[in-house]
Amino acid sequence: MNLEEIRQERLKWMTWKNILPLRQALDELDTFETECNFSDTVTIQSKVPLGETQKEKIETTAKMMMPWRKGPFDLFGLFIDTEWQSYLKYNLLEPHFNLKGKRVADVGCNNGYYMFRMLDQEPAKLVGFDPSALYKTQFDFINHFIRSDIEFELLGVEHLPFYEHKFDTVFCLGVLYHRPDPVGTLKALAKGMEKGAELFLDTFMIDGDADICLSPETTYSKIPNIYFVPTVKALKNWCGRAGFIDVEVLEITVTTEDEQRSTPWIEGQSLGSFLDTDDPSKTVEGYPAPKRVYIKAIRK
Repeated sequence: MNLEEIRQERLKWMTWKNILPLRQALDELDTFETECNFSDTVTIQSKVPLGETQKEKIETTAKMMMPWRKGPFDLFGLFIDTEWQSYLKYNLLEPHFNLKGKRVADVGCNNGYYMFRMLDQEPAKLVGFDPSALYKTQFDFINHFIRSDIEFELLGVEHLPFYEHKFDTVFCLGVLYHRPDPVGTLKALAKGMEKGAELFLDTFMIDGDADICLSPETTYSKIPNIYFVPTVKALKNWCGRAGFIDVEVLEITVTTEDEQRSTPWIEGQSLGSFLDTDDPSKTVEGYPAPKRVYIKAIRK
């Protein structure tokens, strides 16, 4: 597989009619010295006072890039209240990893929120993988002011085995249930990792002691591309078949509107519209409501 050819082909995505105006707006932004705080809200402040015209241009550009899923961000006082309170997931995982000096991949990185948070741990290299022109543009918008060395690849998990180097730590958060071949996806992750490397993964799960999974007929929580929702035992089996050992369950959580909700920055439905109004323990389709399992596994 020639990744350079794929990269060049996907750069053309930046000229799509819905993306090109965003890229043009991005090119017109001013550059100035900033200070950044990578806490729950990724906050960027200017070292010099900004004029009202500059602030308006930043806000207009940010709103052009909606919907904003992962965050939140604060840009010079402009609060981007994203659909997901992503710090809840990051703070849950952070005590379990040390990225200093490591080569790190975030597969399905969205706009890069988690990678910006990871900068404080001083990894040797941070690479995000996400085949979305919008998410890359959102990342470039935020990174225009942060000016980090994070690399954003318009590539997917299937490209990891062919990447130029292997990774010491891989994050794959909220991706597995979108893949029609979960074991194949885990194998691709493993092939992109050094032996002994750590995988951090979260995915939807169902309760039960059997090694089985739910396969939704059409949608799950109104999401069409959800293929398999396993029990923890089934997920561990998948990891074992893919070449991982020492699979450790870090946490199991129920997704609530404290974490995922509709905001003016997405202009659409969110979790509250995906659940049965009479019984929030079920989705609108009658399946068990979203519950997540967080795991850490080692590349054999």
